Amino acid sequence: MGSTSMDDSDLKKLETRVDDLIKAVDRLRSENKTLRESQTHLLTERNQLLEKTETARARVESMINRLKAMENEHE
Repeated sequence: MGSTSMDDSDLKKLETRVDDLIKAVDRLRSENKTLRESQTHLLTERNQLLEKTETARARVESMINRLKAMENEHE
C-alpha cells in the first residue's frame, strides 16, 4: 500500500510538471508569434525608411548639382 501512495504522489508531481510545461510552451508560442509580427512590422518600417532616405539623398544631390551649375553660370 505504501508504494501505491508514493506512486500516486509521483504521478501527481508528474502531472503538475507536464501541465507547467504545456503552459510554458503555450506562452512561448504566443511570445514567438508576437515577436515574428513585430519583426515583420519592423522590417517593413525599415524598408520604408530606406526608401525615404534614398529619395532624400537623391533630392539633396540634385539640389547640390543645381547650385553648382548656378555657381558656374555666375563665374
